Amino acid sequence: MVSILVIDDDLVLRMVLQKMLTEQGYQAIAAADGKEGLTLAKQHQPALIICDWLMPEINGLEVCRQVRADPDLAATFLILLTSLGDVADRVKGLDAGADDFLTKPIDFSELKARVRAGLRLYNLNQDLQRQKQLLEHQKQILEAELAEAATYVRSLLPPPLHSSVEINSQFIPSLQLGGDCFGYGWLDQDHLAIYLLDVSGHGIGSALLSVSVLNILRSQSLSGVDFYDPSAVLTSLNQNFIMQQQGGMYFTIWYGVYNQKTRRLTYAAAGHPPAVMLSDRQELWQLETLNIPIGFFPDVSFQTSCCEIPLDTEIYLFSDGIYEFGLSCGIFGLEQFIETLYRQISQASDLLDLRQLINQLRSYTPQHRFEDDVSILQIRFK
Repeated sequence: MVSILVIDDDLVLRMVLQKMLTEQGYQAIAAADGKEGLTLAKQHQPALIICDWLMPEINGLEVCRQVRADPDLAATFLILLTSLGDVADRVKGLDAGADDFLTKPIDFSELKARVRAGLRLYNLNQDLQRQKQLLEHQKQILEAELAEAATYVRSLLPPPLHSSVEINSQFIPSLQLGGDCFGYGWLDQDHLAIYLLDVSGHGIGSALLSVSVLNILRSQSLSGVDFYDPSAVLTSLNQNFIMQQQGGMYFTIWYGVYNQKTRRLTYAAAGHPPAVMLSDRQELWQLETLNIPIGFFPDVSFQTSCCEIPLDTEIYLFSDGIYEFGLSCGIFGLEQFIETLYRQISQASDLLDLRQLINQLRSYTPQHRFEDDVSILQIRFK
Protein backbone atom coordinates (compact mmCIF):
# COMPACT_ATOMS: atom_id res chain seq x y z
CA MET A 1 0.00 0.00 0.00
CA VAL A 2 1.30 3.46 -0.90
CA SER A 3 2.10 5.52 2.20
CA ILE A 4 1.51 9.30 2.38
CA LEU A 5 2.69 11.48 5.24
CA VAL A 6 0.68 14.57 6.27
CA ILE A 7 2.54 17.20 8.31
CA ASP A 8 0.33 20.04 9.63
CA ASP A 9 -0.05 21.75 12.98
CA ASP A 10 -3.79 22.27 12.34
CA LEU A 11 -5.46 19.30 14.05
CA VAL A 12 -8.74 19.56 12.14
CA LEU A 13 -7.08 19.83 8.70
CA ARG A 14 -4.68 17.06 9.58
CA MET A 15 -7.52 14.71 10.51
CA VAL A 16 -9.55 15.62 7.40
CA LEU A 17 -6.60 14.99 5.10
CA GLN A 18 -5.75 11.71 6.82
CA LYS A 19 -9.38 10.50 6.52
CA MET A 20 -9.63 11.52 2.86
CA LEU A 21 -6.38 9.78 1.91
CA THR A 22 -7.37 6.63 3.79
CA GLU A 23 -10.66 6.53 1.87
CA GLN A 24 -8.64 6.84 -1.36
CA GLY A 25 -6.83 3.60 -0.48
CA TYR A 26 -3.57 5.08 0.80
CA GLN A 27 -1.80 4.45 4.10
CA ALA A 28 -2.09 7.91 5.67
CA ILE A 29 0.37 8.87 8.41
CA ALA A 30 0.03 12.17 10.28
CA ALA A 31 2.45 14.40 12.19
CA ALA A 32 1.60 17.51 14.22
CA ASP A 33 4.81 19.43 13.51
CA GLY A 34 7.98 19.40 11.43
CA LYS A 35 10.11 17.58 13.97
CA GLU A 36 7.66 14.70 14.29
CA GLY A 37 7.17 14.73 10.53
CA LEU A 38 10.86 14.24 9.84
CA THR A 39 11.02 11.38 12.34
CA LEU A 40 8.03 9.63 10.71
CA ALA A 41 9.44 10.31 7.23
CA LYS A 42 12.69 8.52 8.09
CA GLN A 43 10.77 5.69 9.71
CA HIS A 44 8.17 5.05 6.98
CA GLN A 45 9.90 6.49 3.88
CA PRO A 46 6.58 7.59 2.31
CA ALA A 47 6.03 7.93 -1.41
CA LEU A 48 4.53 11.39 -0.93
CA ILE A 49 4.54 14.09 1.77
CA ILE A 50 1.93 16.81 2.16
CA CYS A 51 3.45 19.47 4.39
CA ASP A 52 2.20 22.82 5.68
CA TRP A 53 4.58 25.72 5.03
CA LEU A 54 3.87 27.82 8.13
CA MET A 55 4.57 25.82 11.27
CA PRO A 56 6.37 26.65 14.54
CA GLU A 57 10.01 25.64 15.10
CA ILE A 58 10.62 23.57 11.96
CA ASN A 59 8.60 25.04 9.08
CA GLY A 60 7.77 23.49 5.72
CA LEU A 61 10.84 24.88 3.96
CA GLU A 62 13.18 23.28 6.50
CA VAL A 63 11.27 20.00 6.22
CA CYS A 64 11.83 20.13 2.44
CA ARG A 65 15.55 20.78 2.86
CA GLN A 66 16.06 17.95 5.33
CA VAL A 67 14.00 15.51 3.27
CA ARG A 68 16.05 16.28 0.15
CA ALA A 69 19.29 15.89 2.10
CA ASP A 70 18.34 12.33 3.10
CA PRO A 71 19.32 9.81 0.37
CA ASP A 72 16.54 7.45 1.51
CA LEU A 73 13.93 10.18 0.93
CA ALA A 74 15.38 11.76 -2.20
CA ALA A 75 12.67 10.34 -4.47
CA THR A 76 9.74 11.26 -2.19
CA PHE A 77 7.29 13.65 -3.87
CA LEU A 78 6.68 16.72 -1.71
CA ILE A 79 3.62 19.01 -1.82
CA LEU A 80 3.71 22.25 0.19
CA LEU A 81 0.47 23.69 1.56
CA THR A 82 0.63 27.47 1.66
CA SER A 83 -1.44 30.60 1.90
CA LEU A 84 1.47 32.51 0.33
CA GLY A 85 0.76 33.25 -3.29
CA ASP A 86 3.72 35.34 -4.41
CA VAL A 87 6.01 33.98 -7.15
CA ALA A 88 9.02 34.73 -4.95
CA ASP A 89 7.60 32.50 -2.22
CA ARG A 90 7.08 29.66 -4.64
CA VAL A 91 10.65 30.04 -5.89
CA LYS A 92 11.83 29.68 -2.28
CA GLY A 93 9.78 26.51 -1.96
CA LEU A 94 11.15 25.02 -5.17
CA ASP A 95 14.71 25.88 -4.14
CA ALA A 96 14.12 24.16 -0.80
CA GLY A 97 13.03 20.97 -2.58
CA ALA A 98 9.26 21.16 -2.98
CA ASP A 99 7.82 19.47 -6.07
CA ASP A 100 4.34 21.04 -6.04
CA PHE A 101 2.18 23.56 -4.20
CA LEU A 102 -1.42 23.71 -3.03
CA THR A 103 -2.95 26.96 -1.89
CA LYS A 104 -5.10 27.20 1.23
CA PRO A 105 -8.03 26.94 1.61
CA ILE A 106 -7.65 23.54 0.05
CA ASP A 107 -9.75 22.36 -2.89
CA PHE A 108 -9.92 18.63 -2.13
CA SER A 109 -10.59 17.67 -5.76
CA GLU A 110 -7.45 19.51 -6.76
CA LEU A 111 -5.55 17.86 -3.89
CA LYS A 112 -6.62 14.39 -5.04
CA ALA A 113 -5.49 15.20 -8.59
CA ARG A 114 -2.12 16.53 -7.42
CA VAL A 115 -1.59 13.46 -5.23
CA ARG A 116 -2.28 11.18 -8.20
CA ALA A 117 0.09 13.20 -10.39
CA GLY A 118 2.77 13.18 -7.70
CA LEU A 119 2.50 9.42 -7.25
CA ARG A 120 2.78 8.87 -11.00
CA LEU A 121 6.07 10.77 -10.97
CA TYR A 122 7.20 8.90 -7.86
CA ASN A 123 6.43 5.53 -9.47
CA LEU A 124 8.23 6.58 -12.64
CA ASN A 125 11.25 7.54 -10.58
CA GLN A 126 11.14 4.21 -8.77
CA ASP A 127 11.00 2.39 -12.11
CA LEU A 128 14.00 4.36 -13.29
CA GLN A 129 15.91 3.51 -10.11
CA ARG A 130 15.13 -0.19 -10.57
CA GLN A 131 16.29 -0.01 -14.18
CA LYS A 132 19.44 1.77 -13.06
CA GLN A 133 20.15 -0.93 -10.49
CA LEU A 134 19.52 -3.63 -13.09
CA LEU A 135 21.83 -1.92 -15.57
CA GLU A 136 24.48 -1.50 -12.89
CA HIS A 137 24.22 -5.20 -12.04
CA GLN A 138 24.48 -6.15 -15.73
CA LYS A 139 27.41 -3.78 -16.09
CA GLN A 140 29.19 -5.48 -13.21
CA ILE A 141 28.57 -8.89 -14.79
CA LEU A 142 29.84 -7.65 -18.16
CA GLU A 143 32.93 -6.09 -16.58
CA ALA A 144 33.67 -9.35 -14.79
CA GLU A 145 33.30 -11.29 -18.06
CA LEU A 146 35.49 -8.77 -19.89
CA ALA A 147 38.12 -9.10 -17.17
CA GLU A 148 38.06 -12.89 -17.60
CA ALA A 149 38.33 -12.49 -21.37
CA ALA A 150 41.21 -10.04 -20.97
CA THR A 151 42.98 -12.52 -18.71
CA TYR A 152 42.48 -15.20 -21.34
CA VAL A 153 43.91 -12.97 -24.10
CA ARG A 154 46.94 -12.17 -21.98
CA SER A 155 47.43 -15.88 -21.27
CA LEU A 156 47.82 -16.45 -25.02
CA LEU A 157 50.69 -13.98 -25.29
CA PRO A 158 54.08 -15.72 -25.03
CA PRO A 159 56.44 -15.26 -22.09
CA PRO A 160 59.86 -13.63 -22.64
CA LEU A 161 62.23 -15.69 -24.75
CA HIS A 162 65.78 -16.31 -23.54
CA SER A 163 67.91 -18.27 -26.01
CA SER A 164 70.08 -17.32 -28.95
CA VAL A 165 67.35 -14.73 -29.54
CA GLU A 166 66.06 -12.72 -26.58
CA ILE A 167 62.53 -11.29 -26.81
CA ASN A 168 60.74 -9.02 -24.35
CA SER A 169 57.35 -7.39 -24.78
CA GLN A 170 54.82 -4.89 -23.48
CA PHE A 171 51.06 -5.06 -24.14
CA ILE A 172 48.69 -2.24 -23.12
CA PRO A 173 45.11 -2.48 -24.44
CA SER A 174 43.20 0.81 -24.56
CA LEU A 175 40.17 -1.01 -23.15
CA GLN A 176 40.03 -4.23 -21.18
CA LEU A 177 40.04 -5.98 -24.56
CA GLY A 178 42.05 -4.75 -27.50
CA GLY A 179 42.79 -5.69 -31.07
CA ASP A 180 46.55 -6.19 -30.72
CA CYS A 181 48.18 -9.61 -30.45
CA PHE A 182 51.63 -11.00 -31.00
CA GLY A 183 53.55 -14.24 -30.84
CA TYR A 184 56.81 -15.98 -31.58
CA GLY A 185 58.01 -19.55 -31.61
CA TRP A 186 60.53 -21.90 -33.16
CA LEU A 187 59.34 -23.59 -36.35
CA ASP A 188 62.33 -25.92 -35.97
CA GLN A 189 65.66 -25.73 -34.16
CA ASP A 190 66.96 -23.06 -36.55
CA HIS A 191 63.92 -21.01 -37.66
CA LEU A 192 62.08 -18.58 -35.39
CA ALA A 193 58.74 -17.08 -36.47
CA ILE A 194 57.87 -13.62 -35.07
CA TYR A 195 54.63 -11.75 -35.71
CA LEU A 196 52.51 -8.88 -34.43
CA LEU A 197 49.02 -7.98 -35.64
CA ASP A 198 46.67 -5.07 -35.05
CA VAL A 199 42.93 -5.42 -35.75
CA SER A 200 40.94 -2.31 -36.63
CA GLY A 201 38.69 -0.91 -33.91
CA HIS A 202 38.55 -1.80 -30.21
CA GLY A 203 36.60 -3.99 -27.85
CA ILE A 204 35.17 -7.48 -28.03
CA GLY A 205 34.85 -7.79 -31.81
CA SER A 206 38.44 -6.75 -32.45
CA ALA A 207 39.71 -8.99 -29.66
CA LEU A 208 37.84 -12.03 -31.01
CA LEU A 209 39.31 -11.57 -34.49
CA SER A 210 42.75 -10.95 -33.06
CA VAL A 211 42.64 -14.10 -30.93
CA SER A 212 41.37 -16.15 -33.89
CA VAL A 213 44.33 -15.10 -36.02
CA LEU A 214 46.76 -15.60 -33.15
CA ASN A 215 45.55 -19.15 -32.51
CA ILE A 216 45.85 -19.98 -36.21
CA LEU A 217 49.44 -18.72 -36.31
CA ARG A 218 50.37 -20.47 -33.08
CA SER A 219 48.93 -23.79 -34.21
CA GLN A 220 50.06 -23.34 -37.84
CA SER A 221 46.59 -24.45 -38.92
CA LEU A 222 46.46 -22.76 -42.33
CA SER A 223 46.08 -25.72 -44.64
CA GLY A 224 48.88 -26.19 -47.15
CA VAL A 225 50.76 -23.06 -46.09
CA ASP A 226 54.52 -22.89 -45.74
CA PHE A 227 54.99 -21.00 -42.46
CA TYR A 228 58.63 -20.41 -43.38
CA ASP A 229 57.39 -18.14 -46.20
CA PRO A 230 55.92 -14.83 -44.92
CA SER A 231 54.23 -14.02 -48.22
CA ALA A 232 52.45 -17.40 -48.22
CA VAL A 233 51.24 -16.83 -44.65
CA LEU A 234 49.87 -13.35 -45.44
CA THR A 235 48.23 -14.57 -48.66
CA SER A 236 46.40 -17.35 -46.83
CA LEU A 237 45.33 -15.03 -44.00
CA ASN A 238 44.01 -12.57 -46.55
CA GLN A 239 41.97 -15.24 -48.26
CA ASN A 240 40.51 -16.51 -44.98
CA PHE A 241 39.72 -13.16 -43.35
CA ILE A 242 37.97 -11.08 -45.99
CA MET A 243 36.78 -7.80 -44.44
CA GLN A 244 33.18 -8.22 -45.64
CA GLN A 245 32.97 -11.51 -43.74
CA GLN A 246 34.43 -10.02 -40.53
CA GLY A 247 31.93 -7.26 -39.85
CA GLY A 248 33.99 -4.72 -41.77
CA MET A 249 37.11 -5.36 -39.70
CA TYR A 250 40.57 -5.80 -41.16
CA PHE A 251 44.01 -6.09 -39.64
CA THR A 252 47.63 -5.23 -40.24
CA ILE A 253 50.42 -7.68 -39.53
CA TRP A 254 54.20 -7.96 -39.59
CA TYR A 255 55.45 -11.55 -39.96
CA GLY A 256 59.09 -12.60 -40.06
CA VAL A 257 61.15 -15.79 -39.96
CA TYR A 258 64.71 -15.71 -38.66
CA ASN A 259 67.26 -18.38 -39.67
CA GLN A 260 69.86 -18.47 -36.92
CA LYS A 261 72.29 -20.53 -39.01
CA THR A 262 72.49 -18.03 -41.85
CA ARG A 263 71.50 -15.02 -39.67
CA ARG A 264 68.97 -14.00 -42.32
CA LEU A 265 65.56 -12.55 -41.55
CA THR A 266 62.78 -12.97 -44.12
CA TYR A 267 59.73 -10.78 -43.47
CA ALA A 268 56.58 -9.26 -44.90
CA ALA A 269 54.28 -6.55 -43.59
CA ALA A 270 50.63 -6.04 -44.56
CA GLY A 271 49.82 -2.39 -43.92
CA HIS A 272 51.78 -2.58 -40.67
CA PRO A 273 54.33 -0.07 -39.33
CA PRO A 274 57.92 -0.96 -40.17
CA ALA A 275 60.02 -2.80 -37.65
CA VAL A 276 63.02 -0.78 -36.52
CA MET A 277 66.44 -2.50 -36.59
CA LEU A 278 69.52 -1.12 -34.87
CA SER A 279 72.95 -2.65 -35.32
CA ASP A 280 75.51 -2.03 -32.59
CA ARG A 281 73.20 0.79 -31.37
CA GLN A 282 74.32 2.98 -34.25
CA GLU A 283 72.98 2.09 -37.67
CA LEU A 284 69.20 2.14 -38.05
CA TRP A 285 66.98 0.49 -40.67
CA GLN A 286 63.26 0.33 -41.14
CA LEU A 287 62.06 -3.15 -42.14
CA GLU A 288 58.89 -2.73 -44.19
CA THR A 289 57.16 -3.99 -47.32
CA LEU A 290 54.52 -2.10 -49.26
CA ASN A 291 51.52 -4.36 -48.87
CA ILE A 292 47.88 -3.49 -48.10
CA PRO A 293 46.23 -4.69 -44.84
CA ILE A 294 44.69 -8.14 -44.55
CA GLY A 295 41.06 -8.39 -45.64
CA PHE A 296 40.69 -5.60 -48.20
CA PHE A 297 40.82 -7.66 -51.40
CA PRO A 298 40.88 -11.48 -51.72
CA ASP A 299 43.28 -11.76 -54.67
CA VAL A 300 46.40 -9.90 -53.61
CA SER A 301 50.05 -10.89 -53.70
CA PHE A 302 52.34 -9.91 -50.85
CA GLN A 303 55.96 -8.88 -51.21
CA THR A 304 58.68 -10.39 -49.04
CA SER A 305 62.03 -8.86 -48.08
CA CYS A 306 65.20 -10.26 -46.55
CA CYS A 307 68.06 -8.81 -44.56
CA GLU A 308 71.20 -9.93 -42.80
CA ILE A 309 71.23 -9.69 -39.01
CA PRO A 310 74.64 -8.43 -37.81
CA LEU A 311 75.95 -9.21 -34.36
CA ASP A 312 74.54 -7.13 -31.47
CA THR A 313 71.38 -6.27 -33.40
CA GLU A 314 68.08 -5.24 -31.88
CA ILE A 315 64.73 -5.13 -33.65
CA TYR A 316 61.67 -3.33 -32.29
CA LEU A 317 58.30 -4.44 -33.63
CA PHE A 318 55.22 -2.46 -32.58
CA SER A 319 51.63 -1.45 -33.32
CA ASP A 320 50.77 2.09 -34.46
CA GLY A 321 49.05 2.90 -31.15
CA ILE A 322 52.46 3.54 -29.62
CA TYR A 323 53.04 6.62 -31.79
CA GLU A 324 49.70 7.79 -33.22
CA PHE A 325 48.33 10.30 -30.73
CA GLY A 326 47.61 14.00 -30.63
CA LEU A 327 49.81 16.65 -29.08
CA SER A 328 48.92 20.20 -28.05
CA CYS A 329 51.03 21.41 -30.95
CA GLY A 330 50.28 18.73 -33.56
CA ILE A 331 50.54 14.96 -33.99
CA PHE A 332 53.11 12.56 -32.58
CA GLY A 333 54.02 10.24 -35.44
CA LEU A 334 56.35 7.46 -36.55
CA GLU A 335 59.32 9.77 -37.07
CA GLN A 336 59.03 11.22 -33.56
CA PHE A 337 58.66 7.71 -32.12
CA ILE A 338 61.80 6.45 -33.84
CA GLU A 339 63.71 9.51 -32.58
CA THR A 340 62.49 8.83 -29.03
CA LEU A 341 63.33 5.13 -29.34
CA TYR A 342 66.84 5.85 -30.63
CA ARG A 343 67.48 8.39 -27.88
CA GLN A 344 66.29 6.01 -25.14
CA ILE A 345 68.45 3.18 -26.52
CA SER A 346 71.49 5.46 -26.69
CA GLN A 347 71.02 6.50 -23.06
CA ALA A 348 70.49 2.95 -21.74
CA SER A 349 73.53 1.27 -20.19
CA ASP A 350 72.28 -2.12 -21.31
CA LEU A 351 69.17 -3.40 -23.06
CA LEU A 352 66.41 -0.77 -23.14
CA ASP A 353 63.72 -1.18 -20.48
CA LEU A 354 60.45 -1.22 -22.45
CA ARG A 355 58.46 0.00 -19.45
CA GLN A 356 60.67 3.07 -19.29
CA LEU A 357 60.05 3.70 -22.99
CA ILE A 358 56.28 3.27 -22.55
CA ASN A 359 56.24 5.67 -19.59
CA GLN A 360 58.17 8.25 -21.57
CA LEU A 361 55.78 8.03 -24.51
CA ARG A 362 52.73 8.08 -22.23
CA SER A 363 53.96 11.34 -20.71
CA TYR A 364 53.70 12.92 -24.18
CA THR A 365 50.01 12.05 -24.57
CA PRO A 366 47.37 14.70 -23.69
CA GLN A 367 45.83 12.74 -20.80
CA HIS A 368 48.85 10.55 -20.02
CA ARG A 369 47.18 7.52 -21.55
CA PHE A 370 47.25 5.98 -25.02
CA GLU A 371 44.22 6.37 -27.27
CA ASP A 372 44.80 3.02 -29.00
CA ASP A 373 46.07 -0.44 -28.11
CA VAL A 374 49.85 -0.54 -27.67
CA SER A 375 52.09 -3.55 -28.29
CA ILE A 376 55.86 -3.65 -28.68
CA LEU A 377 58.38 -6.48 -29.05
CA GLN A 378 62.07 -6.07 -28.32
CA ILE A 379 64.11 -8.70 -30.20
CA ARG A 380 67.82 -9.04 -29.49
CA PHE A 381 69.98 -11.27 -31.67
CA LYS A 382 72.97 -12.47 -29.68
